[in-house]
Amino acid sequence: AAHPDGAPSGTLGHCQAPSGTLRHSPALSSAVMYSGPAAAAGPPRRDFISVALGPEEAVGVGGYNNSKAWRRRSCWRKWKQLSRLQRSVILFLFAFLAVCGVISYTSVGEAWKSITNKSLDNQRTQQEIPGLKLANPAVLPAPQKADASPKQVLITVPCICSWRGAVIEPDQNTEPPSTKIKESEKPSSVEAEDQKEPVPINERQLAVIEAFRHAWKGYKDFAWGHDELKPLSKSYSEWFGLGLTLIDALDTMWILGLKEEFEEARKWVANDLVFDKNVDVNLFESTIRILGGLLSTYHLSRDSLFLEKAKDIGNRLMPAFKTPSKIPYSDVNIGRGTAHPPRWTSDSTVAEVTSIQLEFRELSRLTGDEKFQKAVDEVMKHVHTLSGKNDGLVPMFINTNSGQFTHLGVYTLGARADSYYEYLLKQWIQGGKKENELLEDYMKAIEGVKKHLLQRSEPKKLTFVGELAHGHFSAKMDHLVCFLPGTLALGAHNGLAADHMKLAETLIETCYQMYVQTETGLSPEIVHFNLRAQKGHKDVEIKPADRHNLLRPETVESLFYMYRFTGDKKYQDWGWEILQNFNRYTRVPTGGYTSINNVQNPRNPEPRDKMESFFLGETLKYMFLLFSDDIDLINLDKYVFNTEAHPLPIWVPA
Repeated sequence: AAHPDGAPSGTLGHCQAPSGTLRHSPALSSAVMYSGPAAAAGPPRRDFISVALGPEEAVGVGGYNNSKAWRRRSCWRKWKQLSRLQRSVILFLFAFLAVCGVISYTSVGEAWKSITNKSLDNQRTQQEIPGLKLANPAVLPAPQKADASPKQVLITVPCICSWRGAVIEPDQNTEPPSTKIKESEKPSSVEAEDQKEPVPINERQLAVIEAFRHAWKGYKDFAWGHDELKPLSKSYSEWFGLGLTLIDALDTMWILGLKEEFEEARKWVANDLVFDKNVDVNLFESTIRILGGLLSTYHLSRDSLFLEKAKDIGNRLMPAFKTPSKIPYSDVNIGRGTAHPPRWTSDSTVAEVTSIQLEFRELSRLTGDEKFQKAVDEVMKHVHTLSGKNDGLVPMFINTNSGQFTHLGVYTLGARADSYYEYLLKQWIQGGKKENELLEDYMKAIEGVKKHLLQRSEPKKLTFVGELAHGHFSAKMDHLVCFLPGTLALGAHNGLAADHMKLAETLIETCYQMYVQTETGLSPEIVHFNLRAQKGHKDVEIKPADRHNLLRPETVESLFYMYRFTGDKKYQDWGWEILQNFNRYTRVPTGGYTSINNVQNPRNPEPRDKMESFFLGETLKYMFLLFSDDIDLINLDKYVFNTEAHPLPIWVPA
C-alpha cells in the first residue's frame, strides 16, 4: 500500500500542505500514522507521531516580538555557540581594523588640510591676478610714450607664492646614453633643496603672468590647437598644423605656475596631438620647438605622456639624416617618412643642422636608443673637420650631398649661423664638460668674432658684432645676435676666460641701446651702426625693410643670464622697460600680442597680425626668470636651455 502523499510503503510519510510547507496548528496537535489494514499480516510496525509547534511554543512565553531584548539574547546565544578560537579571531580583527582606522584618519586629515590650504592659495591667486592692470593696457592703435621708471606699476597685490613645479630637479645620476636600450630614467627621489620654501612672486613677475594670460586668452579663443594666433583678425595661421604655440608654451605655463592652463593644454596633447600626418615640417624648427618643448615639459612635470610624444616625433624626424653626407635635409614628411632639401637648393643652413643636438642627445639618454645621438654627433664631428672656416667662424650653408660648406667667404652670427656657436658651448655643458672638440671649436669661434666682427659705433662707442663678406666688413647686426652676451656669460660662469664676461657686458649694453634708440623703445629686426660721427645721427640706423619687431626674445634672454650671474639690478630694469613697451605697442585688447612693422612710429606701429609661438615659449619665460631672485627657479648649474628656451638637464656622471 502507498501513503496518501505517494511515498512507498515502509517509509516515513509526511502530511504536507498543498503548498509544500509543513502544516501546523496554533495548539499542540497529534495524528497517528499507520500503514493500513495489511500491517497486521507483516512484521511488527511502529507508529509515528508528527508534532507541530506554534510560534508561541517555539520561543517561549510571550512569543517572538522582534524586540531589542529578544535580538540581544539571540545574538548572545550565537556568540556563545562559537568556539574560543573563533571568538579570539573575530576580536583580533575588530582591534586591527580599529587601529588602521585611527592611522588612516590621521594621515588623510593631514593631506586634506594641505590640499585645502593649497586650494585657498590658488583661489586667492586666481582672483587677484586676473584683475591686474598695467598703467597702459592694450594701446593699439594709439599708444603713449613709455616711462622707464618701474615705480609707475599700478599693481598692488599681497605676496603670493608660485606653484614651484619648476624646482623638481632632474635625476642627478643622469648619464650619456649607453649602447643598450633601457627604460626611461626617473628620479630616485626629490633632492633636499627641492623642499625649500618657494620664493614669493614679486610684482614684476605678476605682470608677466598677466601678460601671458592675456596672450593665452587670444590663442585659446581664436587659435586653439593651431600653430599661431592672428590676434587682430581673431583667427590663426598654420605652419605645420601641430599646435606649435601650445607646445612651445607648455613649460612656460609650468614655470609660471599656471595650473589650470597647463592641465587644459595637456588634455589637448593627450587627445589631439597626432604626428601621423602627411605634412612637411622643418627639421630644425620642429626639433627646437616640438621635441625640445616636450622633453622639457617631461623633465619639469615627470609626466610620461610628454616623453612618449617626444619619442614619436623624434622617430619621425630621423629620415632627414638619410643623405649621402649624413648632413640632414631641411624638411621631413613626418607621415610618409621621407625627407628632402628645399625646392630651390640642395643646401641646408649651418645653424639648422648644428642646432638640433641638445634635443636628440637628450632623447637618446632618456630612451637608451643611441641612434638619435649618433646621428647628430656625426654632424658635429664632420663640421669640426671641414675646411672653409675663418678663425673658427663658419659659412652659412652646407651641401647635403657633398657635405661641404657652400657660399664661402660670408660670416655672420645672425640668421643661418647664430645657434651653431650657441650649441657648441651648450653641448659641452650638457655632456658634463668632457667633449673637448666642442669647447675647442667654441673658443676658436669667439676669438674669430673678436678678430673679424667686432667694431665700435659713433657717437656712444657701442661695441657691436658685424658681418664679413669676402673680406668686406658690414656694420649690420641682426637682433638675433643678441643671444651672444648671454652665451658668453654662461661660458664665463662655467670657467671660461674672464674676458668673455667683459665682452658680454659691453654687448648687452649695445642690445639694450637697439631698443632705447627707437621711438617705440622696441628693437628692429636689423640695425646698421654708424662708424663715423655725424651731427644729429644716433649710433643706430634702421632701413625701412628692417624696422619690424617680431616679439623676439634674444635680448631678454641675455638680460636673464647677465642678472643671474652678476646680480646687477639694472638688467631687471632694462627688461621691465621692454615689457612695458611690448604692452604699449603690441598688445591687442581682445587677447594676444602682435608683431609690428614699424618701431619708429609710435602713433601707428603698423601691427602685422601675428603672434609668433616664441613669444610665449621664450620671451615671456625669460622675462619671468629675469625678474626672479630665486636661483633655483631653473638652476643654471643643473639645466641648459635649448635655443627655444626649453630647459634640459645637464648630465652628471654617476
